[in-house]
Amino acid sequence: MQRISGFLLLILLTNSCQWFDTEKISADTFYEEDLKAIDWENVDHYPGFKSCERFTEKQAEKQCFEQEIRAHIYAGISDKKLMTHADLDDTVWVGFTISNTGQVSNVEITIDSLIQDQIPLLASWLEESITNLPSMSPASKRGIPVITEFQLPIVLKSSTD
Repeated sequence: MQRISGFLLLILLTNSCQWFDTEKISADTFYEEDLKAIDWENVDHYPGFKSCERFTEKQAEKQCFEQEIRAHIYAGISDKKLMTHADLDDTVWVGFTISNTGQVSNVEITIDSLIQDQIPLLASWLEESITNLPSMSPASKRGIPVITEFQLPIVLKSSTD
């Protein structure tokens, strides 16, 4: 009886190893699953200027970044002699790309025809302001610098009073 129980135990042990096998996932499969889980529409950290380094929350980083760009644009435009023939209250859209090294490129300005007629040099002034932004750190995703695209509204208001 002892031999039979020993024999059954031996068979059980040799066949039971398959119950403990784990499914091995290939590196490619793991990589593909990881890529699907990443939210590619959002970055972990926005591009930043030196003055924005004190912010650690994502939304505060974004607000500081956008405010610094607007301030730079408004400073670049404020020294121009802007004269309009009618009151203006409109939005100009400034689009641009920030590379993974923090360089600005692909500047696109969308201006209403009324504003373009009244301030013909506005597009070139805006583009000059964007291309002359102070150095910045790039956005990052999972600790890796990434390319980001931005669309920033610039509100123009003037009165002929």
